[in-house]
Amino acid sequence: MSLSEQMKHRDKDMVPRFLVVAMFSLMAASLALVAYAQWFDVPNTGVIDRAPVARQMSLQFETSREGVSTVYDEDGVQIAHSADDLMGFVGVMGIVIKRERLVADTPNTAPVTLIERTNGTYAIEDPETGWSVELVGYGADNVAAFAGLLN
Repeated sequence: MSLSEQMKHRDKDMVPRFLVVAMFSLMAASLALVAYAQWFDVPNTGVIDRAPVARQMSLQFETSREGVSTVYDEDGVQIAHSADDLMGFVGVMGIVIKRERLVADTPNTAPVTLIERTNGTYAIEDPETGWSVELVGYGADNVAAFAGLLN
């Protein structure tokens, strides 16, 4: 048997037909579910409830090219540094804010708002870009890094 004949038979058996059919069936079912939800106005589930604001604070992030972030309060006093113990997530959020502002072509010097909600959750909002993140599901230590800034 020639090499081309061997490759022809090998390629035919690489992905079984039933897996290809199953993959496209799953894709069609997903599309049908989304279409149904849109056409019949099925209410969204799993959407976070934005509780009223209990406390808030303006913060200014200064993030270096290396990704190290320093956080200042509204008086210009340094209150956090991402190189400090358990503050790595502060650096991650600093990089995200810097990137969002770069994409939106806005200055990186304006403050962001750290919010504590009445239900005990925290959020960061950037009025310059309209970007916001609810700090839910990032782990207790990461949320505590921002919760500690409000105290």
